[in-house]
Amino acid sequence: MGLVPWYDGRDGMYGWIWRHLPGNTWVRALISLALVVAVVYVLFQYVFPWAEPLLPFNDVTVDNQ
Repeated sequence: MGLVPWYDGRDGMYGWIWRHLPGNTWVRALISLALVVAVVYVLFQYVFPWAEPLLPFNDVTVDNQ
């Protein structure tokens, strides 16, 4: 029985990533921050511009009343 009632013994994806990063807590935190920044950069520079023409954001329906 853990300290939190919803803990079932599994760490999930983020626990797995945290355990496999090298260094102590501060180094792991800095590496994690760098990974998050890199993922956000790739999303905004490459993925979102690629997907934007495929999404119906400009297909709006407004009645002239």
